[in-house]
Formats: sequence, structure tokens, C-alpha cells
Amino acid sequence: MSIQRAIRIIAGSFILLSLYLASVYNGVVLSEASWLWFTIFIGVNLLQSGITKWCLMETILAKLGMKSCCEANK
Repeated sequence: MSIQRAIRIIAGSFILLSLYLASVYNGVVLSEASWLWFTIFIGVNLLQSGITKWCLMETILAKLGMKSCCEANK
């Protein structure tokens, strides 16, 4: 596993853990109109991209002509 994948998995896990702890210990309620759903989406996507090696944002940025860090350093 690469460092980049591990960072994504850890970051996504920390985001989801912090939301869980906020809901349990601070009484934060996730309503349908809550911006916290966006944070959940980001956390899940970070976790998913670390596990599956696929990130939608990377695909979108590549199609827009941006280079990955490995290509940019050449």
C-alpha cells in the first residue's frame, strides 16, 4: 500500500469518526438539509478512494488536462 492510499484511508476514517463522535457526545443531529451530509460524502469518498485506488476527482481533473504528481515531476 502506498503512502497516498494510506493517507486517504486515514483521513476518511478520521472525518467519519469525528462526525460520529459529534453526534454521540455533542448531540449533533443530521437533518436532511444539514451540510454535514457533504462532510460525510467527502469522508466516504476519501475512504473509498484509498481502498479501491479510484478517485472521481482525479478522473475529472485528468480529463481537464491536469497531470498527476508523478507526471508533473518528470
